[in-house]
Amino acid sequence: MKWLKNILDEIFGLFVDDGSFALAILIWLALVRWATPHLNIPSRATGIILFAGLALILTESAARFSRRKQ
Repeated sequence: MKWLKNILDEIFGLFVDDGSFALAILIWLALVRWATPHLNIPSRATGIILFAGLALILTESAARFSRRKQ
């Protein structure tokens, strides 16, 4: 059964390389989805807010990865 766990871990690793990166994206998406209707933010601004947050998450993840590789 260890071989099955190894296969499943490899398949999971194909889609999720960094668990904290994936979790941060999911939290950001949920937060934007929940907050924008409650705060009456226009849809154009919602797109900008969504993009800015995802760009910051990506930048932080890349910086963390570069520090780890040094």
